[in-house]
Amino acid sequence: MTDSNHDNADHAATEFEEFLEEGAAGSAAPSEGASDEPSQQPTDQPTDQPTEQPTEQPTEAEILEALEPESEVDVLTREVNQFKDTALRLQADFENYRKRVNAQQSAEIERAVGKVIEALLPVLDACEAAFAHGADGVEPIWSQLMGVLQKQGLEALDLAGKPFDPALADAVLHEDGEGADDGPVVSDVLRTGYSWKGKTLRAAMVKVRG
Repeated sequence: MTDSNHDNADHAATEFEEFLEEGAAGSAAPSEGASDEPSQQPTDQPTDQPTEQPTEQPTEAEILEALEPESEVDVLTREVNQFKDTALRLQADFENYRKRVNAQQSAEIERAVGKVIEALLPVLDACEAAFAHGADGVEPIWSQLMGVLQKQGLEALDLAGKPFDPALADAVLHEDGEGADDGPVVSDVLRTGYSWKGKTLRAAMVKVRG
């Protein structure tokens, strides 16, 4: 092999190596017209319509702040209603207590007055007996005392000539009647009976006929 042939072989080998290097560099380099930015895909929504913004949710603090005034009103209303109910119950209890005490006091006063009047009945009997025997100066005292007691509810039982009633009188004497069918009738009052406020305070002693 001559020197010229050897030089041609070396030159061809060098060109082949450069061709291989250029091919390798071309495959690693980006293609022409390629861009570093990502490709944008077309969307179905038109670009001129505004997108919906998400609704802003209230925070827990805002919810508590909104509910706090109403809760306080409810609490105050409930307390006022409770106090009102308690006051009404206390008022009703007090009214019942007052009525009960008044009734007890009235009953005690009536019993006390009744005992005083009952204690004065023998005085009335003495005045009546003295007047029946013609004693002087007895009638004004008897009338005045009887007037005072009548204002307190005392009444003398008028039983003469009326049918006998065992609730108002005690029959201490008896006489036959004129007819067999006649019922018992008070023929004479031996001791006056008295009633006080519609109740028999002392039964009369009478003589019954029939």
